[in-house]
Amino acid sequence: AATRQDMTYWLQELQQKRWEYCNNLDAAKRDSRTSPTPSDFSKGLVAKDNPGTILSQNASAERARNILAVETSPTDLVGEQAASQPAPVQASAINFSLKQWSTEIKNSMSSLRKGNNENRKSVFYTTEEWELLDPTPKDLEDSMALEEKRKHLAEGNKGRRLTSSAFPFDFGRIPHKARRPLKDMIGSSKSRTSSDSSPTEWCSGNGSRLVSELQLKYQSQQEELEKLKKELLSQKELVRLLQQTVRSSQYDKYFASRLCEGVPKDTLELLHQKDDQILGLNNQLEKLNLEKDSLQQEVKNLKCKVGELNERLGMLMETIQAKDEVIMKLSRQLSECEDSTSSQSGAINSPTATCTNKELQELDRLKDNLQGYKTQNKFLNKEILELSALRRNAEAREREWQAKYTSLEAKLCQIESKYLILLQEMKTPVCSEDQSPAREVITQLLEDALKAEPSEQPEQAFFKPHLVSEYDIYGFQTVPEDDDEEKLVAKSRALDLRSLSLNENREISTGVKWENYLASTMNREMMRCVELKNLIRSGIPHEHRSKMWKWCVNLHVKKFKDSAVPGYFQTLLQKALEKPNPASKQIELDLLRTLPNNKHYSSPTSEGIQKLRNVLLAFSWRNPDIGYCQGLNRLVAIALLYLEQEDAFWCLVTIVEVFMPRDYYTKTLLGSQVDQRVFKDLMSEKLPRLHAHFEQYKVDYTLITFNWFLVVFVDSVVSDILFKIWDSFLYEGPKVIFRFALALFKYKEEEILKLQDSMSIFKYLRYFTRTILDARKLTAIAFGDLNPFPLRQIRNRRTYHLEKVRLELTELEAIREDFLRERETCVEKRDLISDDEEDS
Repeated sequence: AATRQDMTYWLQELQQKRWEYCNNLDAAKRDSRTSPTPSDFSKGLVAKDNPGTILSQNASAERARNILAVETSPTDLVGEQAASQPAPVQASAINFSLKQWSTEIKNSMSSLRKGNNENRKSVFYTTEEWELLDPTPKDLEDSMALEEKRKHLAEGNKGRRLTSSAFPFDFGRIPHKARRPLKDMIGSSKSRTSSDSSPTEWCSGNGSRLVSELQLKYQSQQEELEKLKKELLSQKELVRLLQQTVRSSQYDKYFASRLCEGVPKDTLELLHQKDDQILGLNNQLEKLNLEKDSLQQEVKNLKCKVGELNERLGMLMETIQAKDEVIMKLSRQLSECEDSTSSQSGAINSPTATCTNKELQELDRLKDNLQGYKTQNKFLNKEILELSALRRNAEAREREWQAKYTSLEAKLCQIESKYLILLQEMKTPVCSEDQSPAREVITQLLEDALKAEPSEQPEQAFFKPHLVSEYDIYGFQTVPEDDDEEKLVAKSRALDLRSLSLNENREISTGVKWENYLASTMNREMMRCVELKNLIRSGIPHEHRSKMWKWCVNLHVKKFKDSAVPGYFQTLLQKALEKPNPASKQIELDLLRTLPNNKHYSSPTSEGIQKLRNVLLAFSWRNPDIGYCQGLNRLVAIALLYLEQEDAFWCLVTIVEVFMPRDYYTKTLLGSQVDQRVFKDLMSEKLPRLHAHFEQYKVDYTLITFNWFLVVFVDSVVSDILFKIWDSFLYEGPKVIFRFALALFKYKEEEILKLQDSMSIFKYLRYFTRTILDARKLTAIAFGDLNPFPLRQIRNRRTYHLEKVRLELTELEAIREDFLRERETCVEKRDLISDDEEDS
């Protein structure tokens, strides 16, 4: 562009093209979202896309853009035609680099704040006032010739408008404004004093040419480097595709030549389809990873640009403030001069008139500068607004790609799980003595599925990208070590769990709510409230569980801890180590039987074993009436996964002495028996069909649920559901156990009702809880479908059944005493000894 107006026109056209391009990208993305594609597996709650978000953002941004629009039209050649003309060589032209903005603005601020020279020139080249170097006579002649040539070209191209999409514009330079008339140039060069010299006088003609040549060389080298990088990436992609093709062909050849002789065609086709699906999903994952990386890089670049624009805007505001101060000062001086002239009655002498004219000219120049600053500020505000909108759109695209990536990964886990189930179903016994080739194929596939992936063969990861880890995040084994069939079922269950967790992770609102709540309670103590209860029911995030469990425990045992002496736990532990009590032997026997499937308690040298021993021994001295009961070890083991020894000790005190009724963990287990009768009453009310079904086939389901209540579902449900139950249990108390026990039966009610004999029902009840994987659905049943659920009703029923159980135990004790008396009097029964008497 030859003038400042043309430069502004070019920049507004560039903004418009960029805005249209980004909006077209968003529109294409919305169109692709509405059309079904193979990658859109997740529906409903999982895929919570909001198609109106980007549209509303763009609409608001478009309205603001119209308000801040700076409408200009070209007055001269712009774009390609201006670039095709020979570069004008003139001393008055100034190539002002954007990189020097910060330095120039600092110089301007320091010079303006000193306030020494009132007629100081502006150093910010945005308005009418562009600093000019003193022209030589030869430069003046050249500039006049170029001026004439430019006018002829402008008349020949009048009415023609060029688009800005093809304008070769250098962002490192801002072109100067239109040239002043020759007389003004000469007059300004004569009247310019040493104090009015421009800060750009350091730039000479030779230096500018040298810099331009270096820039051209640098740009050519950069372009060559980019070409080489693109060529390298294409070669790498080609090599990867060739390797992929070779691996798949080798696998097909091996499969066809050695394993597939005599196999039915339908079986082979089914296996081929599954393999093709897995290969296709892997390809889609790789593409999504590449797109995710590119989007992340784009977001980083946009953030850098926004930061630079914010810095520039700050410097511009400081400059405008300094200019305003100068304008106010000059305005006051002008008013003083006008007052002095009005007070004089006669004619004004020539020196005074000359001074006033100079000040008026200076005031006009400053007004022009102010108008230029306003225009530039308006343009920069529009630029900041557009970059902010583009950054938001890029972040939204990145979030959507991340959601699609997670959905694909979850779908892949589901397909792998179904593949394993298919292999398990096809492993049927062969009637004949000779094994058929099909059986050999299935056996080989089973071995491949169960075999761990060796680290020295990374190419196998292409066929099995998601191997199940040996332990989950809680330390529990995901796959058993002994039975191959159970291995396959457990591996399939672990893949289903992973798929569910990936789908749940896409819903980040729960995590955000937890972060917001904890941030709001950072400077104040947490209190019981409905918001906190709902958050805990939805599940405490893994990273916050230790803090929240400790807070819940302290909430319930505060009165015990306040009355205890300092170092109470250490005192009990020291006493237990110095003087063993009768419970110590049983504790030692049960340590390694507590959670053998958890790596923290699997061997005598495990870290959790010693901590478990310390907590159980300390509690046996605190509560000698109970001492130790089988089941306490599992409660402590779960607590120790997130709490330290002393906190786990108080957690056990909370469960035994606060939550559960008396005699819950004593030798008679009186409280546990009472809760089973209460649970039967609730089953008849909440699930009448299922209760009648159990009564019809005389199935005593309390034999299964007794252990649920005693150890709070430890080893009864999968680990993800177990810890969500414990989250609510430690906050709300024992009624949570009743809720989830009913929810487990409600979850599988239809399947249980289909069973028509007592043996199959009881066999199903022994393992059905391990097949429940959807924690969100189970929680919704427990806290939604089963309402209302008052604790007062449970307490009343406990009181009622407690009296009945006590009467039954009294009758049994009377029968026992009668039997002992009869045995003492009868010679034949004296040799009979009960198990209890033998233990004592």
